[in-house]
Amino acid sequence: MKLNLKKPLVIFDLETTGLDMVRDRIIQISYIKLLPNGEELRGNELINPERPIPQEVAALTGISNDDVKDKPTFKQLGQKLAEIFTGSDFAGFNSNHFDIPLLAEEFLRAGIDFDFSKCRLIDVQTIFHKMERRNLAAAYKFYCGRKMEEDFEAHRADQDTEATYRVLMGELDKYAPGANEDPEKVLENDMDKLAEFSKTNNNIDFAGRIVWGEVKDRNGKPLLDKDGNPRMTEVFNFGKHKGLPVADVLRIDPGYYSWILSGDFTYNTKQVLTRIRLRESKLQ
Repeated sequence: MKLNLKKPLVIFDLETTGLDMVRDRIIQISYIKLLPNGEELRGNELINPERPIPQEVAALTGISNDDVKDKPTFKQLGQKLAEIFTGSDFAGFNSNHFDIPLLAEEFLRAGIDFDFSKCRLIDVQTIFHKMERRNLAAAYKFYCGRKMEEDFEAHRADQDTEATYRVLMGELDKYAPGANEDPEKVLENDMDKLAEFSKTNNNIDFAGRIVWGEVKDRNGKPLLDKDGNPRMTEVFNFGKHKGLPVADVLRIDPGYYSWILSGDFTYNTKQVLTRIRLRESKLQ
């Protein structure tokens, strides 16, 4: 089955020094950029994280400090990657929860304002978990009919990227309209619908500090839009202002913005908050 693309789709995977969005760094990025005309562009980069790779990470990935010591930093590669990725949607395995947020952080640390809010984000793991609820190796066996270790070396971004690509294609084949009798197990070959299906939360920033919440009147009753659906707005999801609209907090407690910008929050959270603040200032 050929992917039904209206814009490029970047399928990618990261290997990193750890799982902390603020402190850890990318050591390998691999991607397959698929164009609507069927053309494929593949890339695989080792990256100098400018900090030691923990021993357990080196053992897991096979990527050592010696492997990356002479490689470019993300700041040196960032503009090239941004040019390749601009105008694309993104897909990965667990990418909405980890790879996209960390990649966003690396871009911002490099001074590159890459706007993922304009991209459709398709998480192959979320699709798999909603349909079958297992991991990448099980997904590969289930959708591709082979054991992953028969075809790939484990825990390498380029290997996992290729496997993720094959799993996505297998998912679309298995759940194509008319392919099975279960009406709940149908996926259309449409990037908008795949991105919507990949969502598992109502986060606005990747860390979940700011989320979508219902707009309510003074009596706590949800206000509806013209279609009869609850109106939504950005609300804080932590701290003393949890549950309050961000726009209201910025107005009544302007110091809260400065506190977040100087605090130990992700660059993406600060970026989202700044965009809301700029939008609200234009409305005043």
